Amino acid sequence: MSEKSGAAGRTRASDTAQRRVLDAATRQRRQKKQLEMLEKDNSHEDPHNSLAQLSSKAKLPTFAETSDGRKRKKTRSNADHFKQRFRKTFQTLLEELPPEAQTQPSYITAVVPPSNFPSKHFCAVCGYPNTMLS
Repeated sequence: MSEKSGAAGRTRASDTAQRRVLDAATRQRRQKKQLEMLEKDNSHEDPHNSLAQLSSKAKLPTFAETSDGRKRKKTRSNADHFKQRFRKTFQTLLEELPPEAQTQPSYITAVVPPSNFPSKHFCAVCGYPNTMLS
């Protein structure tokens, strides 16, 4: 007997006819075949495999590759902390200039002579040269 399902009116065989009952031997064969396929896909050996002989109470090493990275990251974060905590302002840096640096042109003493040409005016909206004097 067939059942109607959905709005399309398709028919399908009953669920009992589609199901297959597997015995224990067939299940074992399928499971063994799946495990063999997984072993074939695995291209490297398990690093924890050699540690199986150790006692479960012993502290086993972890194989995390980021253990060194954590230390470096920690030192970087400490350096960032000091940069933020002891930050100097621009005015403080100018005051700390050595005396020999003051004989050379610095940020304060650098001066450019006035231009020989008139200044150009640009539109504040579009950036094109402005023909009108403001």
